[in-house]
Amino acid sequence: MSTQNFNLPDVGEGLTEAEIVTWKVAPGDDVAINDVICEIETAKSLVELPSPYAGVVGDLLVGEGTTVEVGTPIISFVSDAAPAAVPQPAAPAEEAGGSVLVGYGTGAGATSRRTRAAVRPVRSSVGVIAKPPIRKLARDLNVDLSSVSPTGADGEVTRDDVVKQASQASVFRNIETPEWGAVREETVAPKSAPVGLARGVAASAAHDSDARTESIPVKGVRKVSASAMVQSAYTAPHVTVWKEVDATRTMELVKRLKTSPDYADIKVSPLLIVARAVIWAVRRNPMVNAAWVETEGGAEISVRHYVNLGIAAATPRGLLVPNIKDAQDLNMRELARALNRLTLTAREGKTPPADQQGGTITITNIGVFGMDAGTPIINPGEAGIVAMGTISQKPWVVDGEVRPRFVTTVAGSFDHRVIDGDGMSRFIADVASILEEPALLVD
Repeated sequence: MSTQNFNLPDVGEGLTEAEIVTWKVAPGDDVAINDVICEIETAKSLVELPSPYAGVVGDLLVGEGTTVEVGTPIISFVSDAAPAAVPQPAAPAEEAGGSVLVGYGTGAGATSRRTRAAVRPVRSSVGVIAKPPIRKLARDLNVDLSSVSPTGADGEVTRDDVVKQASQASVFRNIETPEWGAVREETVAPKSAPVGLARGVAASAAHDSDARTESIPVKGVRKVSASAMVQSAYTAPHVTVWKEVDATRTMELVKRLKTSPDYADIKVSPLLIVARAVIWAVRRNPMVNAAWVETEGGAEISVRHYVNLGIAAATPRGLLVPNIKDAQDLNMRELARALNRLTLTAREGKTPPADQQGGTITITNIGVFGMDAGTPIINPGEAGIVAMGTISQKPWVVDGEVRPRFVTTVAGSFDHRVIDGDGMSRFIADVASILEEPALLVD
């Protein structure tokens, strides 16, 4: 019998620390190689750590909610043998130290890496075959797996099966405009937090019923996003323009797409039309898709002839901006599927760092909070961001008569170093023209 300590590994994101969010095991539990032992939060995402050892859990060396540096022992195991390993490519020489994590990168000096075993479908007592991530998704969406019609191999329930069974319910409020009056928001406190305190709120005043202030540690995703917002706000000269739009025909198109057999398994919302409108308008006004770049030889403007479309997402862990790569190459149905995948990944808290890098322009849907318009801050490395306001019925003059129409406001903030007032105004006008008449997309 031997005791092995497992150090917090570098999960391949180039980060130096992480927070232990939730332990999935307890002292005395039997674990196998690749069993999930805990969830950690890095500056970019929530990550599950698999066990590199088979044996019995000894001690949990770090408590939940504690932030530790890479290489810190976090858990001990009692086992009969050392963990098995398979050959792997050598790690970069400049990376020093670090622990080996199954399925992730290592530091210098490591010569092998264990390969995470494929997750096998598990059959429940009622005969449902589904992988653990699918079961978790079903729980999150309140879907009874026994009521799902499987379409996977050998009768396995797939991700799309669960989403379809959920009656295309909203799983992430930033990706759709919900039914009017149904916008809600809640903050869920962690199990370890005192009643009344949300995750991240310091417990120093937990037992003081008269406490009038609370301290919220700034860490993880919020720390990184705060730094990025300050950098953008105090580096790029922001200018915001907006336009009120009659979006009635957009709402009619969304309604038709929802009833179309081609979109039967896809969630459709006004955001889909906004995304297509932004891509279309970028093609006509390419400077909004550019970026200001400082080089040794002086400043340059980099114009990207592709669109990595970012969607600002307010997650329980903070602001994320995952993006859809090469969105300009997708048709309407493919774009809808890409938005669906983005929402599901964000809902599960598993948005990978690669999906948050390389964006060229961003959409933020503030309409889900009931806001008409705003002055959003540009995502660093980009020159423009579009804010979509709420869509509601208002009196509108049509052919000389006042009629009830679905009206919204499209706003955009731009880096004035990159794009002039003429260009940003034309861009917002183009986005608005698509929302007024989606048929213009057929060109």
